[in-house]
Amino acid sequence: MNAITVIAITVSFHIFRSAIFGNIETATRSIARSSKSDILTIHAVPSLAAQWLMPRLSRFSALNPDVDVRLNASVSAVDLATGEADFDIRYGTVFPTAGVAIVPFPEEMVLPLCSPRLLEGEYPIKSPADLRHHTLIHSEVNLVNWREWLKWADGPQIDLVRGPRFDRSFMAISAAVDGVGVCLESHMLVQRELAAGQLVAPFGMAGPRIRGHSLLFMKSRANLPKIKMFYDWLFRELGV
Repeated sequence: MNAITVIAITVSFHIFRSAIFGNIETATRSIARSSKSDILTIHAVPSLAAQWLMPRLSRFSALNPDVDVRLNASVSAVDLATGEADFDIRYGTVFPTAGVAIVPFPEEMVLPLCSPRLLEGEYPIKSPADLRHHTLIHSEVNLVNWREWLKWADGPQIDLVRGPRFDRSFMAISAAVDGVGVCLESHMLVQRELAAGQLVAPFGMAGPRIRGHSLLFMKSRANLPKIKMFYDWLFRELGV
């Protein structure tokens, strides 16, 4: 091997080594940048997550591009103290826990909802008495059931044994959109369907009001930037 060949190999090696280490350095910087992004873990009950929160999360991400959102949905409560989630959105009665802040959502209105197709036909829905000619969809975990709503509306006696039953509001809402019958749900969960004309409120936007959902988080973490950002954004979305 002559001197020229040795020089050529040496130069090539240095170029190769520079390229390799340059790529490693670039990758390291990229990892360092990505590691600086905050991960925000939100746990919520399934219907609120699917019907209200998910359609809005893109707006939060657009405002906070350095925060990566993880959304988990189940009916089980999470252990906020262990860091299982940053926030937990619950439905119904929430019992106080040491160190956990509980912030109620604004009041929700519960009202009958149905496909526009049910407003026409042989038995159009014009008054609560007309419900006896239609299938009532039951949401078994809701804070207001059909018996309570009929009492609130001073409605007639109706057979409440019949009709499909669901343990999740999003399933009852989907059934109503498909024309199965009339569901009884929170107006907060059907905003998309109302806006799209998939559902209508045959008796207008009126109904009993409830404190349905609450936001839970650790008091000790309240001043973390990602916690404050999501908290402020959430209640702006709720109109508070």
